[in-house]
Amino acid sequence: MKLPNLEQAFVEAQKLSAYLLSEENSDGKSAFFAAFGFSLDQPETLRGALLAHANTHGVVSFTETVHGIKYIIEGELRAADGRTPQMRSVWIVDKGQTAPRLVTAYPLERKSDDTGT
Repeated sequence: MKLPNLEQAFVEAQKLSAYLLSEENSDGKSAFFAAFGFSLDQPETLRGALLAHANTHGVVSFTETVHGIKYIIEGELRAADGRTPQMRSVWIVDKGQTAPRLVTAYPLERKSDDTGT
């Protein structure tokens, strides 16, 4: 399943500048994004990568909340430096709205394989 109304999906400027790319308010997320070439100087690069992430990968789960329906997408993010880290993005379609908006994004921890290595 793809994110509903994907063509309407958006990432608020404040979500990028004051949260995901801000060293002061992102719980280490800015260090992750900076390590892959994203910067506060060019927030549109991260915006494009997040929208492409939603477009490329399907929804792995969704839940209805008091605010709307939250969708989780997991998979490779095409980073600014060309690498492809595994990432989770969380989107919500607020009650009474149709456009999905980004809630957060963060790296996925690698899982060990079945052999225990």
